[in-house]
Amino acid sequence: MNFIKSSNPDGSIVKLFYRDYGTGRPVVFIHGWPLSHKMWEYQTSVLPNYGFRCIAYDRRGFGYSDKPWTGYDYNTLADDLNAVLDELNLNNVILVGFSMGGGEIARYFSRHGGNRVSKVVLVSTVLPYLLQTAENEHGLPQDKLTEMIESIQNDRADFLRDFAKQFYGVSLLSHPVSQAVLDWDFTVAMQASLRATVECAHAFAETDFRADMRNINVPTLIIHGDADETVPINASSDHTADLIPQAEYIIYEGAPHGLFFTEKDAFNGDLIQFMQVQSEPISTREKAW
Repeated sequence: MNFIKSSNPDGSIVKLFYRDYGTGRPVVFIHGWPLSHKMWEYQTSVLPNYGFRCIAYDRRGFGYSDKPWTGYDYNTLADDLNAVLDELNLNNVILVGFSMGGGEIARYFSRHGGNRVSKVVLVSTVLPYLLQTAENEHGLPQDKLTEMIESIQNDRADFLRDFAKQFYGVSLLSHPVSQAVLDWDFTVAMQASLRATVECAHAFAETDFRADMRNINVPTLIIHGDADETVPINASSDHTADLIPQAEYIIYEGAPHGLFFTEKDAFNGDLIQFMQVQSEPISTREKAW
């Protein structure tokens, strides 16, 4: 099995599991909560055919990575991303972050200067600030976060069963994924530790990335579904597009949070098109919408 060594704030070593597919320009995929690198299988099985090397790793506490008690703040998670890029000696990298994975990207640019990175894709992300405050009225109310945390701590398995339905937009009248996909999602999510699941929920909901995002200075693609009930678009990517005004912003009509699967063909096509375009300095590009 492939592992990369990172470290805890106390200096102890944490091993991060990763998969490496294909050859060519490197693309590093950062998974969402509460899944693992496995969520990207319909991307990492396609993009190598177009000349991309796809690296997908498990966040600490999730999948096959070590599950330490500490280190679930975004400074440490961004340092883990830095360890992946450094140990694999990747350059001219395209970072693709889903949901809470967008936070690692934003913090990486402010904490590590965006070193080695040439493009960014933000998919259904929690950026720029998910928690509701007086100045952030469209965010997640604190009582909703508290309720979610309590549900996870009381019966994580039951919470994850229901969460997956919202994640993929399943309802009485809509079944965009099969029961088999929901079962698979549950199995992957339960590989995480309870501690990591709770601590990362606090991190992605309570971290304000607005200052970090001023440092994202490479060509950027933002993708979000307008039927996302997990991370509503008006509380997230609409504001992200304002903070990165030169970014390309694609809205998937009727798509839920888990659009990497429900809209996988369109999503893969948009990824490939963005990745293949010759980059220009961000200061010379114009809005794409």
